[in-house]
Amino acid sequence: MVAAATVGLSGQDRALDRTAAIRWAPRRAAHVLLIGVLAGAVLLALLAAGDEPVRAGTLVRNSAGPAGLAAIGAAAWGGRYAWTLPFGGCAMALFVPRTGGVAAQVVTRLLQPSGTSVACWTAVALAAGGGLLYAPAGPRR
Repeated sequence: MVAAATVGLSGQDRALDRTAAIRWAPRRAAHVLLIGVLAGAVLLALLAAGDEPVRAGTLVRNSAGPAGLAAIGAAAWGGRYAWTLPFGGCAMALFVPRTGGVAAQVVTRLLQPSGTSVACWTAVALAAGGGLLYAPAGPRR
């Protein structure tokens, strides 16, 4: 869901950014936050409709981290390729074996149980880092 929403991270025209009466950085930060919130809300609605034993904290964590990755991708490669980091992170989580090491927990954070602090802090760092990188700079052109 986050990868599909990254098309909106392409930004507007540079001349529009320079002439706007309101700064774009808060809008960009809100856009990344909105992507994460909407993805989390949809997942929480699906959780309420089903009977799967998944905790809400896990779903929030798994929507905040990819939103931050999408923002990093937009800042690094532009909105056109912003989907590659969330998609790549999901693919790596599926194919890397889940061992007890910290590096493996970071890579497989999407599949970790809700009590895993390494996965939670990784998602927080990705969300904050992505927002802080994308908001002031905007997408790469």
